[in-house]
Amino acid sequence: MAKRDLYEVLGVNRDASEDEMKKAYRKLAMKYHPDRNPDNKEAEEKFKEAKEAYEILTDANKRAAYDRYGHEGVNPQMGGGGGQGFDGFADAFGDIFGDIFGGGGGGRGRSNVYRGADLRYNLEISLEEAARGAEKTIRIPAQEECGACHGSGAKPGTQPKTCPTCGGAGQVRIQQGFFSIQQTCPKCHGSGRIITEPCTTCGGAGRVKRQKTLEVKIPAGIDDGMRLRHGGHGEPGVNGGPAGDLYVEIRIKQHPVFQRDGDDLHCEMPISFTTAALGGEIEIPTLDGAANIRIPAETQSAKVFRLRGKGIRNVRTHAPGDLMVHVVVETPVKLTERQKELLREFDDIASSNAERHNPKAKSWMDKVKDFFSG
Repeated sequence: MAKRDLYEVLGVNRDASEDEMKKAYRKLAMKYHPDRNPDNKEAEEKFKEAKEAYEILTDANKRAAYDRYGHEGVNPQMGGGGGQGFDGFADAFGDIFGDIFGGGGGGRGRSNVYRGADLRYNLEISLEEAARGAEKTIRIPAQEECGACHGSGAKPGTQPKTCPTCGGAGQVRIQQGFFSIQQTCPKCHGSGRIITEPCTTCGGAGRVKRQKTLEVKIPAGIDDGMRLRHGGHGEPGVNGGPAGDLYVEIRIKQHPVFQRDGDDLHCEMPISFTTAALGGEIEIPTLDGAANIRIPAETQSAKVFRLRGKGIRNVRTHAPGDLMVHVVVETPVKLTERQKELLREFDDIASSNAERHNPKAKSWMDKVKDFFSG
């Protein structure tokens, strides 16, 4: 069976550039690759046909011979062509390999340069510090350039050598069947260098562990769980890559008086039975000092009083929240006989006109009677 025209195989014009042929080949390889078409002989033949066309037409000598003599000009048995060989094909196929298998393809000499990992530091602060802002000093583990070898990893007086396996490229090609795979050099792990005499201080790593002191500015209004980013204070990068970031995560200690809800504060304020019944003025705590509120007569337990602007200023808008005071009527304890006698006398008087003095209790009892009588 006669071979098809190579330009026709790739679907390009005879004056197509190498870049145009590369794009055409990539498209065909993605479509007909055997791994995408298992047990499909037709697809396998089309893939081989496209591969052969690309190998010939991207080699200047072979292309010239093909344009002049056709297939006979590139027939190895006829002595035609010279060539680029398998490497030219591998360069193009390395690019599509990542598309097919999800890996990173790429050109030659590309070393593994990675950004350093991010670090997290949990910082515990008080509610007052969160409300007003603060400056804290923290110590974090860090890796710094080794002073003995100045980061080279080699013993002072020596230098790292070019990796003989990859020639300093950091990557090698592995032949698998009719195509090749480009991967990280197993000898130098992508660095392109070999350290024959490691530095005794850092063990060849080029870095040493240190404790680093860092000043953290906490903005007023910050809330529990919020994070502060410090760029470049994470772990150092690999092979010259940028350092990661440090994230300081805020944890607010439990407060003995206040509970925080967003920008609002809540607190419970016990008041005496007498104050609840007759009314009066009480002193309550705030983050800015003491404040007084007026308790009206006949105040019931769980009544909430709002003090506007006495909460926490929002970290972004700076608008202040409120302080919510939850009144709790305290039952007297450890009563004397005289106090008990007076309370019994009071209860007798109140019970004689319960609808007036204890309206909630009277209403509740009426509901209970209706429930059982129904």
